[in-house]
Parts: sequence; C-alpha cells; structure tokens
Amino acid sequence: MRKVKIITDSCSDLSPELLKEYDIDYAKMSTMLDDKSTPALLEWTAEQAHAFYNLIRDGKKIITSQVAPQEFERIFTEYLEKDYDIVYIGCSLKQSNSVNTGATVAESLKSKYPDARIFCIDSQNASYGIGMLAIEAAKLAEQGKDAQEINDSIINIRKTINQFVTVHTLEYLRRAGRVTGSSAFFGNLMGVKPILIADAVGAQAAFKKVRGRVNSMLEIVKLLKDGVINSEDQTIYLAHSDCDEKEVSLMKEMIEKEIPCKNVHIGTIGPIIGASIGPDAFAVFGFGKQITFCGEEK
Repeated sequence: MRKVKIITDSCSDLSPELLKEYDIDYAKMSTMLDDKSTPALLEWTAEQAHAFYNLIRDGKKIITSQVAPQEFERIFTEYLEKDYDIVYIGCSLKQSNSVNTGATVAESLKSKYPDARIFCIDSQNASYGIGMLAIEAAKLAEQGKDAQEINDSIINIRKTINQFVTVHTLEYLRRAGRVTGSSAFFGNLMGVKPILIADAVGAQAAFKKVRGRVNSMLEIVKLLKDGVINSEDQTIYLAHSDCDEKEVSLMKEMIEKEIPCKNVHIGTIGPIIGASIGPDAFAVFGFGKQITFCGEEK
C-alpha cells in the first residue's frame, strides 16, 4: 500500500511543533502589504506575530491570497515523486477557493502520476478547525489507513468540530467579507462583543452578542463546554490573535476549570486568518455535537 502524506494550508494555523509532531506539511498562501507579497508562514515567532497585528492596529490593510496553482504543483509533486498518495485538507470553500484550485492541479498531475491518488477536502472550517482535521488524518495515516479511507473519515467528522470565537470588533471581518449574519445582528453592536462560529456550511457566522470582554470569554468557554463530547479524551485548542498574556492565561484557566480534557493547546492565529479577524480575538475548538446552525441570510 502506498504511503499517505497529509497536507493542509496556511489557514490551519498549526504551530511548527504540531506540524513536526504529526508530520504534516502545508501549502502556503500569501499576504500583501504596500504592494509587497510575503508567504504566509506558520513558523513565526511571538515577536513576529505581535509586529504583524500591530500593523493592523495601526490601520494597515493586509490583503490575503489563496494558495497559487504553482504552490500546489510544487508541494504535490514533492510527495508524488516520493510515491505518496496525498490528502489535502484546506480552508472552507466559503472563505477561500484553494480547495478547488488544489483539485484542478491534482487533476492535471494524473497523467504524469497515474498510480497516485490526491484527495482535496473542503474542511468547512478555519484556523485550528482545519488543523484538528489534519491531525486526525495524520493519526489515521500512521495507523496505515489508505488515502480513500482517510478522505472518507475526515469528511464524516468535519462538522463535529465546535468552534467559538470572540472578537473586539467585527469591522475587520466585515471589510474582508468573511462573516455572515442578519442585518439585525449588525445593527446594534454598541458595547457588546460578537460571538462567531463556523456554521453548518463552513461560513464564519455571527451567532450571538455578549456584553463585556470577560463575559464574552466566559461565554465561548460555556458554549464549547455545552458542545464537546468526550472532552476527557481530547485536546482542547485555544487560539488567539496577539491577545494580552494575562488574558491568555485567564482563558486557559477558564477552560481547565470548566472542561475536563487531556490538555489545552495554546496557539497563535496565523497571518491569513489574522488579517481577516484582526487583533485581540480568542477562539476555542473541540470535537463534539454536529453543527447545524446556519448564519446565512435567507
């Protein structure tokens, strides 16, 4: 049986440690600032992340680009040459067209690598929601599952990821066109903090509003607690976009107090998601109940 390589993209926000631990590679997207394009790397330091988010705080507009066809060709070919099959788990098609681009490139490589299989999966998630699926896929590959089995398993569980996000403001997401919700929701946000989820179709959707920063942090922990299943057997992921260290510690304590779990992994929201969500956001992730909420306006 052919080996299977798990590939994700810059939207997964996986830390270098997790990429190494689970032997996951990623296709790089890019950011653009002042007409200068830069690869969206996940191997960045806390200092680099702080500088990135400070640019946004200072009013700089950072534009993001999906994975380019030549990047897919590069990374797919690297592993096809080593006789791997490939499972690529990409950002939700509601937020990026990278999965479609990957599928097109995969099709173009069939004639050169007729024995290889490449599956391109719409994760219907973002950030660590993608990363968690990539980790699960890597575990299946380590167990000897083939590419078809991994593809089917990941599609089966992709909407069991419970993701809850609190942001200081929806302004960055609205500018980027990355959030859905009713006009009534957006009509009055004075003094309240929006809560977002990855909804049933993979969009970042406005879910509810909570008054006050600490209350919004408590609320996403409560929502995750209500949503997760078998928390004792899993890692809970906490991601943030350059939040204050004291707030990060407080969030971790909240999770540990309310949700029994193997451990809490803390990560930084990467440059692609970060450019859209803006600084000072928190997101929590765990496997749980099937997501049915849909935030798209009818």
